Amino acid sequence: MKTNLKSLLLLSALLLVGTIAGRAQQVESRKSLTLDGAKKVIAAAVAEARLKGAPGGVIAVVDEGGNLMALERLDGTFTAGANISVGKARTAVMFKRPTKFFEEIIRNGRTPMIALPDFTPLQGGVPIELDGRVIGGVGVSGAASAQQDEELAIAGANAIKTLTAHASDEAQPAVEFFDSRAVAAAFDKGSVLVGGSNNRNYMVHASRREKPGMAEVHTWDTDVIYVLDGTATFVTGGTVVDPKTIEPGELRGAGIEGGETRKLVKGDVITVANGTPHWFKEIQGPFLYYVVKVR
Repeated sequence: MKTNLKSLLLLSALLLVGTIAGRAQQVESRKSLTLDGAKKVIAAAVAEARLKGAPGGVIAVVDEGGNLMALERLDGTFTAGANISVGKARTAVMFKRPTKFFEEIIRNGRTPMIALPDFTPLQGGVPIELDGRVIGGVGVSGAASAQQDEELAIAGANAIKTLTAHASDEAQPAVEFFDSRAVAAAFDKGSVLVGGSNNRNYMVHASRREKPGMAEVHTWDTDVIYVLDGTATFVTGGTVVDPKTIEPGELRGAGIEGGETRKLVKGDVITVANGTPHWFKEIQGPFLYYVVKVR
C-alpha cells in the first residue's frame, strides 16, 4: 500500500512538472520597442525629411498595443498633423499593414470600413517589424504629399531593422590600444581603428582624403572630426543635390546647395550632428583626420 502511495505521489509530481513546463513553453520571449528605439525611428524619419526637403511633417511612434511612445512635429506643420500621424501609426500596428492598403481598398469601393473605430485609412502609416513580428508602428502626416509621408515612415521603420542587424552579442573590450605603427598604417589607406562587429555605439576612423568627396548624410551617426594634417573646404547644412540612399541610414549626393562653408586646417575640431548634410568640397592634401562616430 505504501509502495502504491509513493508511486502515485511520484506520478503526480511528474505530471505537475510536465504541466508547468508546458505552460512555460507557451510563454514567448518577445522583443519590444524601447523609448530609445522610438527616438531612433523619429531621427531616421526626420533625416529623410531634410534630405527630401519636406516642408514639414509630424512623426509619431506607437508600441505594439498602439500606445503613443514618441512624437516630433517639424516647424511649419499644420496643427492637425499630430493627431493624424498618431492615427496612422495606430492603424498600421493594429492591422499589421501599411495604411496605404486601406486607403486604396476604400477608394475602390469598400467604404463601410471607414466606420471602424480608431481607424485612419490615410497613406503614411507603416508597421515597425523585427524578426518577422510587428513591434510598433510609425505614422507621418504633413510632408509634401501622401507618398512622401509614407517614404518618411518607411525610413523610420527601417531604422530598427538596420540597428538590429549591426548589433552583436560580443563583449566590448575595456581597453583597446593601437601603437604608432598601426595608426600610421591606418592613415595610409584610411580605415577603421575601432568599430566593426562589436556591439557599441561609437566608431573611430583614421580618415584620409586626397580629393573631394560626395555630400553625405548619416541618419544615426554624429561625427566628431579632428584634423591632423592638410586643408579642406567643408560645407555643412543646406540641401543635398540628387540624393540617393546607398544603404539604410547612409545617403549620398552630388553636392550641397546652400549651407555654411568653412576652411578646415590642422588642429581644427568640428562636430556634425546626425541628419546634417556635409561635404568635403575641396581638398588640399593629403587631408588626414580622425572621425569619431557616435550613435
